[in-house]
Amino acid sequence: MNAPHAGPAADGKIVDESSIRYEGWPVVGVCFLVATFAWAAGFYGQGVYLAELQRLHGWPASLISTATTCYYLFSAVLVVFVSEAIRTLGPRRLLIGGIVTIAAGTVMVGQITSPWQLYVAYALIAFGWAGTSLAAINNTLGLWFDKKRGMAISLALNGASCGGVIGVPLLVGAIGKFGFPATSIGAALVIMALAIPAILIWVGRPPKRALPPADVFAAEPAPAVRSIAEIRHAAFGSLSFWTITVPFSLLLVAQVGFIVHQISFLDPIMGRERASIAVALMTAMAVIGRVLFGLVVDRMDQRKAAAASAVSQALALIVMINTRNEAALFTASAVFGFSVGNMITLPSIIVQREFSAVAFGVLVSLVTAICQFTYAFGPGMIGLLRDAFGSYTVPFYACASLQLIAAAIVLVRAKAPKAI
Repeated sequence: MNAPHAGPAADGKIVDESSIRYEGWPVVGVCFLVATFAWAAGFYGQGVYLAELQRLHGWPASLISTATTCYYLFSAVLVVFVSEAIRTLGPRRLLIGGIVTIAAGTVMVGQITSPWQLYVAYALIAFGWAGTSLAAINNTLGLWFDKKRGMAISLALNGASCGGVIGVPLLVGAIGKFGFPATSIGAALVIMALAIPAILIWVGRPPKRALPPADVFAAEPAPAVRSIAEIRHAAFGSLSFWTITVPFSLLLVAQVGFIVHQISFLDPIMGRERASIAVALMTAMAVIGRVLFGLVVDRMDQRKAAAASAVSQALALIVMINTRNEAALFTASAVFGFSVGNMITLPSIIVQREFSAVAFGVLVSLVTAICQFTYAFGPGMIGLLRDAFGSYTVPFYACASLQLIAAAIVLVRAKAPKAI
């Protein structure tokens, strides 16, 4: 299953993924930039939008976070088909289409005046999220990398954390100075001006040896699975697949729900600006955690790492529930954030280790879609519990419970079927 650092391309040339001159590394840089904008506008930005729309219109948290849930559900459906989209459009067109639509949705979310418009804006962002986030980046890098795929994905997804470190404080600061409508337009212009030229310059044709799953089969000696549909069918019957998908779905319900509501939770305690700093600290720690994890990922038990990360996040949430001390809240945010990036990266790396390379792109899209479909309910669930109980105590305890359950499930091991 594991290939050497260098392997033959279709034309007989040696592909050395460990070389600094390898053509795949600029693609990692582009994916880093794309992830920065995708997570700033489509993920961490959700918390900013929720707080700002509450302030501007007085809408309840449950109304806005339910729209966020619909956004994640719709984009989860789209994510299922990312592997097919990248085969049809190619990585360059897919990424550019994602950037354009996420920018268009970002413009619209700053101009809305009634709740139904929020759903339209989020539908646009959903298309952009599907074309720029985890599944798109994993599938894109899978075309250039085999042995170094884990490192490439880990480096590229540091952009996701940078989207929180840089994007959230910039959004909050710009909104305070220029207002929400003007800031949303400016953010969209920056996204397109920086990302589209980078994609056009550095994302070209992948090496011929790195074809999407349907084309790889032609070079495989009589594989057991010969279509994307059959890979998905085999995955649904695999315990190994479900002991990846179920725990990470639960973990991301808690993680995404907390992140979307973090500013609203901290705002009454420390103010909007200091709350945005706590978000930035959390995401900065996510970068540190992912970088440190990337250095040892090939030598560690990834399932045990996932369980330990889940427990640490649960403990951090429990601390936040039971204190109003700013130093303790910043510390707990940092501890929570240390594992945020790894929760996004780990499913792909576990899939790579436990399943065949041929099935990687399809299975990563499938795991990502199921996880996203599940965690789509996180923001809405927390919003409803917040409105029902009048505080974030009950919803955050619910999140901590989900994380502890997930920590137990992810430790269940099963042999992947030979078909995938």
